[in-house]
Amino acid sequence: MKKLIFWSLLSLALVLNMLTAGAETLGHVDTKFKWMGPDDKIVVEAFDDPAVAGVTCYLSRAKTGGISGGIGVAEDKSDASISCQQTGPVTLPDDIRSGKRDNEQVFKQRTSLIFKSMQVVRFYDKKRNALVYLVYSDRVIEGSPKNSITAVSLRP
Repeated sequence: MKKLIFWSLLSLALVLNMLTAGAETLGHVDTKFKWMGPDDKIVVEAFDDPAVAGVTCYLSRAKTGGISGGIGVAEDKSDASISCQQTGPVTLPDDIRSGKRDNEQVFKQRTSLIFKSMQVVRFYDKKRNALVYLVYSDRVIEGSPKNSITAVSLRP
């Protein structure tokens, strides 16, 4: 019975891992040695804003290693940092410029088997003509107040 539960959880973790929107991994640094499985690390990833051409965000986040981390069932810490940059000509859709898409989720990644995820949301600061991106971690019952923020100033 225990083996059946283990293999069911492992299968679920692999399926959820495939369904989660991922970013391009640029690299990592190890932070803690593990005898079994991969080390704990800080991963650096990049993703393009799906609605705003010309903006790329870079995330650094904690990734738990060990056996449970290696098979995708460990819960990652809520520590993350974000920096978004203009990487080409920016095309800002009218519905973002008008504020209709404020607080829009632009990235989400699972950070535990089922209940925890890391999200990036976008806001538009009309007065300063800037895009503001916030990264935070949430959970079904209780999220974390740990967060990071960055802004991309839109130049004419």
